[in-house]
Amino acid sequence: MDKKRYSELIGNIEKFELTQSEKKKYSGSFIKLPCGETHYELKGNKEAVVLVHGYATPYFIYDKIFAFLVEKGYKVLRYDLLGRGLSERVKADYTPDLFARQLKELTDALLPGEKFFLFGTSMGGAVVTAFAAKYPEKIKKLFLLAPAGMEYKAPFYMKMAQKPFLGEIMFKTLGGKLLLNGSCSELLFSKDETDYYLEKFAEGARYKGFLAATLSSLRNTLMRPDITVSNYIKTAKNGVSVCTIWGTADKTMPYYQSKQLLSIFPDMHFYTFNNSGHIFLFDEGERTCKIIFKEMNGAEK
Repeated sequence: MDKKRYSELIGNIEKFELTQSEKKKYSGSFIKLPCGETHYELKGNKEAVVLVHGYATPYFIYDKIFAFLVEKGYKVLRYDLLGRGLSERVKADYTPDLFARQLKELTDALLPGEKFFLFGTSMGGAVVTAFAAKYPEKIKKLFLLAPAGMEYKAPFYMKMAQKPFLGEIMFKTLGGKLLLNGSCSELLFSKDETDYYLEKFAEGARYKGFLAATLSSLRNTLMRPDITVSNYIKTAKNGVSVCTIWGTADKTMPYYQSKQLLSIFPDMHFYTFNNSGHIFLFDEGERTCKIIFKEMNGAEK
């Protein structure tokens, strides 16, 4: 990407209101839920699959998995978490419980009475386990892709962002640029797709409320292992079947966290991607799809 276009993307962060006319510029559908209006895409007509993205990158992170599963005949639902992409920037604390409510309301509306395979990547892991802790009967199998929510050594900027006022100043002045740069920093094997990734990330970041939502999510979800670990433990006690994939070169959610996850789910199917980064589900889509398809069809590890 040339410097001019990159500067335009940075300059447009939080420049626009997410109006109805703006929403019409994009693909996907919208549904008004009690928790907030949600942007989603639903395709297919057989077994249901639900894909939950992570901290800041909206549902396009599942582009390759979504296309693969639809082609295989599944009914696949992906959506933007509140405050991300084109979903509503609600005035609330962005907690695991809020995201679990969004997931429950959305699936009740679009997949009424259905059980489904449930995926969560990065912070999406904390979201899907908050859901699984309450509604295990809805889940056929849970897939955790480098999930957030374990106890880990948070980087300095995250600790600083927790502080009142300082966090707001940090995100207002530097947050947009840091999040845009960080969104594709772990594209290790598909660098030719960096421009596409940046452009898609910037689509949601252009709308006001994005930075407040991500700051609140950092404070109330990513930095709350007292809540998130508890939900993982409840999910395990509920007997939910789990498959996890994690890359050893992950800089966002370091691989050492898998040790705690394995202690919670000792019987889960666990796959290590040597030398893979945090967003292998996009970066190494074909490799990821082969494993999840095998797991969804009941094959042994």
